[in-house]
Amino acid sequence: MQRPMFIARQAARPTGLVGRALGAIMAMETRTFNDQVLGRLAIAPGERVLEIGFGHGRTLERAARAHPEARFAGIDHADDMVKRVVRRCSRLVNSGHFDLRAGDSSALPWADGSFDAAFAVHTLYFWKHPERDLTEIGRVLRVKGRLILGFRERTAEAEAAFPPPIYRFHSKEDVLQLMRNAGFSPTLFEGSHPDLWIAAASRT
Repeated sequence: MQRPMFIARQAARPTGLVGRALGAIMAMETRTFNDQVLGRLAIAPGERVLEIGFGHGRTLERAARAHPEARFAGIDHADDMVKRVVRRCSRLVNSGHFDLRAGDSSALPWADGSFDAAFAVHTLYFWKHPERDLTEIGRVLRVKGRLILGFRERTAEAEAAFPPPIYRFHSKEDVLQLMRNAGFSPTLFEGSHPDLWIAAASRT
């Protein structure tokens, strides 16, 4: 059964009470896969790490609390979610442990080479020009910096359940090629479900 369009729009850009409720549900539903992505990221002491599309913020918060010696940043285009996460994580923000901003992944507000690693989970579907977004992520990574993408591959079931044009799914092969075109050297790993995959890459 296909998700209602208004739910799909909320998933892409959560707002208001519905967005908050959906964010809480998504945090629970996606935790296992998000933690797999963090495992592949392998955060080291002193690193600067960026999450693209942090949404509910729970994944970034868990990473920060597990790695107090690292520094974390995040960007999300949903203003409501950014404000909510900033309030909830005020201690991390005020201590300089968190740098959370509202914005778009196609124009990141950080200088070249600002981060050692970046990750994005279930956000690829909402990028209208994914190669442009991936190139921009590469810009803010240092040379040999790591990028981990967690995504659901394009299947008939996925396309039936998640309405276009809100969701734009890609095949595993397409994701790998998009990353190569953006200057990464990716490797693919299976996720916590047969349709879920993790593409791990370094910036060349």
